[in-house]
Amino acid sequence: MKVFLKNDIPRIGMAGEIITVEDGYARNYLIPRGFGIEVTTANEKFYAVRERHLEKRKEIVESKTSMLAERIKSIKLILKKKVHDDGKLYGSISPSEIVDELAKVGVNIAKNQVIFDKSIKSEGTFDVTIKLTSRLQPHIKVAVVPVK
Repeated sequence: MKVFLKNDIPRIGMAGEIITVEDGYARNYLIPRGFGIEVTTANEKFYAVRERHLEKRKEIVESKTSMLAERIKSIKLILKKKVHDDGKLYGSISPSEIVDELAKVGVNIAKNQVIFDKSIKSEGTFDVTIKLTSRLQPHIKVAVVPVK
């Protein structure tokens, strides 16, 4: 069955695409939850035109996102935190702190886009991943230094 997706669904497709899935998956999951609309012969042309418009918009968004990724790659953040005598932080670095620091340099992202390999609980330099899209995931350097 052909289905026009209204929402992004991981490992299935992006919003605005026409995909072919099993009938049961479409009837029992996608359509009742409002994730998709069945494409019939009567409305196929309408959704094909919408898909082409969305493809053009996706290209524009991808170019803007890739420019943002290049900008993010060049950023190095320095966070000043209170540190114990043994070099460990009193707390840990949270995604919201990274978001706040990026906002100060003009990059606006959401907290759920910040991905840590492991939690940052000591001073030093760490790599933090910023997930812009499933393909674009630039890394930034975060230096944690003690407050003097």
